[in-house]
Amino acid sequence: MKKIEAFIRHEAFEPIRAELLDKGFPSLSISEAKGSGRQKGIVERYRGSTLTVNVRPKLKLEVVVEDKDKSLVVETILKHSRTGEVGDGKIFVLPVEEAIRIRTGEAGEPVLQAHEDPEAPA
Repeated sequence: MKKIEAFIRHEAFEPIRAELLDKGFPSLSISEAKGSGRQKGIVERYRGSTLTVNVRPKLKLEVVVEDKDKSLVVETILKHSRTGEVGDGKIFVLPVEEAIRIRTGEAGEPVLQAHEDPEAPA
């Protein structure tokens, strides 16, 4: 299993979420994040004062998938988040040793809830 963590621009989230849902990956987590990188701070004016904001808002997207699905999820994130500009974000892929559903106690890949496309040929 792999955990994919992506730091993306806010506007990229909805297209990513919609496509992952269509491809059978409904389970993901998001959280607000702030960070700095190659994207320099931006200068803002507030009540006549000049402020330099060195950290930029991002969304952190987290999804755990079977090894065979890693490339599909990464490509989906890249497709919708790449603008070619500094500040597009980063994707990290990490190994996951085990996954356990708390409600039932079941473990392993069935916990990941990847769903088959109901319209896909069998």
